Amino acid sequence: MGRGKNFWILLLFLLTGIVLGGFIGNAASGIAWLSWLNFGESFGLTQPVVLNFGVLVITFGLSIRITMASIIGVLLAIFAYRFL
Repeated sequence: MGRGKNFWILLLFLLTGIVLGGFIGNAASGIAWLSWLNFGESFGLTQPVVLNFGVLVITFGLSIRITMASIIGVLLAIFAYRFL
């Protein structure tokens, strides 16, 4: 049971690192000497897939942007998890 708990804590740390890293990257994009933090690549579905059943419309889409700040956030999250 302890192994499952550790996985969920690690997943929470990783998601927090990604979100905070992305936020910091966006905030730093306007500062000249920190603009490298927002450097990254986006990938995923460029056009969402739409299933129209008349009464029910389902839309599938996924886009991920990985920046330098989000990578640093993930590394810091793993470091924090190891020393928790």
